[in-house]
Amino acid sequence: IMSNQLNLLQVDSNQQRVRILMFQRPESFENPPMYVAVMTYLGFGIVTLFGYFRDFLRAVGLEKCHIAREREEQKDFVPLYQDFENFYTRNLYMRVRDNWNRPICSLPGPVFDVMERVSPDYNWTFSLTGKTIDDVINMGSYNYLGFAENDGDFLKTVADRTQQYGLGVCSTRQEMGNLAIHEELEQLVATFLGVESSMIFGMGFATNSMNIPALVGKGCLILSDELNHTSLILGARLSGATIWVFKHNNMQSLERLLREAVCSGQPRTHRPWRKVLIMVEGIYSMEGSVVRLPDIVALKKKYKAYLYLDEAHSIGAVGPTGRGVTELFGLDPSDIDVMMGTFTKSFGAAGGYIAGKKELVDYLRSHSHSAVYASAMSPPVTEQILRAMKCIMGLDGTTVGQARVHQLAENTRYFRSRLQEMGFIIYGNDDSPVVPILLYMPGKVVAFSRAMLKRKIGVVVVGFPATPITEARARFCLSAAHTKAMLDQVLFDLNELGDDLCLKFSRRKYSPH
Repeated sequence: IMSNQLNLLQVDSNQQRVRILMFQRPESFENPPMYVAVMTYLGFGIVTLFGYFRDFLRAVGLEKCHIAREREEQKDFVPLYQDFENFYTRNLYMRVRDNWNRPICSLPGPVFDVMERVSPDYNWTFSLTGKTIDDVINMGSYNYLGFAENDGDFLKTVADRTQQYGLGVCSTRQEMGNLAIHEELEQLVATFLGVESSMIFGMGFATNSMNIPALVGKGCLILSDELNHTSLILGARLSGATIWVFKHNNMQSLERLLREAVCSGQPRTHRPWRKVLIMVEGIYSMEGSVVRLPDIVALKKKYKAYLYLDEAHSIGAVGPTGRGVTELFGLDPSDIDVMMGTFTKSFGAAGGYIAGKKELVDYLRSHSHSAVYASAMSPPVTEQILRAMKCIMGLDGTTVGQARVHQLAENTRYFRSRLQEMGFIIYGNDDSPVVPILLYMPGKVVAFSRAMLKRKIGVVVVGFPATPITEARARFCLSAAHTKAMLDQVLFDLNELGDDLCLKFSRRKYSPH
């Protein structure tokens, strides 16, 4: 009997190892040809020279100055506006501002309607024409599972909760804002994630920025991935802890810092750190890469550190049943000390959660600023999350949720493989629904966004300083609500536009099979 049990354990261990290796495929971060980098720097150089020339024209009064300026009687005061700090904004961003902040006047589902606007002064001000651009394919929203919908049958329970509780709570959880549906959602989140307890918050950004200071402080060390989200960075800075940054998904860099932290301790005193917290994301929203979670868990255990996992973009979006990167790699959720996620992407709602051991959650209920001072989650938002999560888990008696998870995975692999065949340079993991297409040159970024909108495709373009100066990109977000016909239309237009604007920089050859 003992021999059979050992054989079974060995088989399970081998299956676990195969599962981990299967998902640790090398991620794509192809470098462009040298001339692309040269032309990118040259483009920014030309823009900078023209920026200084236009600043000179404004200074001598030959060009109207639109920026905010202090009055003459305030000339002896400390200036509120630094000219050089705003140089990039007024001379580059303002000329291309029409590519961002586009007003939408419909449901942000797989397609939406965009309000047409014009600018008489090179994008310093906009005015609406009263017309709309209808049925624009939405390739920029984080609506991964398509739960941002307005189907009356699906939303009936949300309408009922609104009738019962109203729209807002107008109080904190610790005062008069603790509703029964809040506790129901927390229990469901814990069950969904496979952990002891969880706590929900009304804002996803604040879930990171307000809870990290409650977990670490002075005398603690945070090891942060260099590509972590701003909310993680802000929370780390507010905590007062020492922050060391390791290279993205680089285990050698992380282990070197862990070894130094254990061997050397705190600077000057060399006392042991009170806590060492590793902070990573499940899916990195700008790169489309997936965290190397098995390796990080192994290092965490080896050096007795804590692990904070932000699953804002991965919960619901990856894994056989949508339970995030822990399920994707077949890991035990108890290996992650702090599991954080948001309801703003896959669940079509708002807010976030912290999950883990009961002691952790009970501590945050009384020590987190976001829990003590912030208003409780809106009742209809809470019900929307309950509805979506029950649908994913199959508790609503249907298989719609699992069908959406599988459809998202299918759309993701299809879209990525077709882009690689066409010759685009894309970043990230094959399982990531975030697909960045590298555009590099500032002029091509602007031309790409405007041309896509003319073809009725809404995209998000990102450039410096949000990305490195030579890595401007368009970021596509796949959804289970996208039909194959929609994706084929987007791919057809991308193929044409890639040839017209010369955006196919990849030197790799991919087989269509």
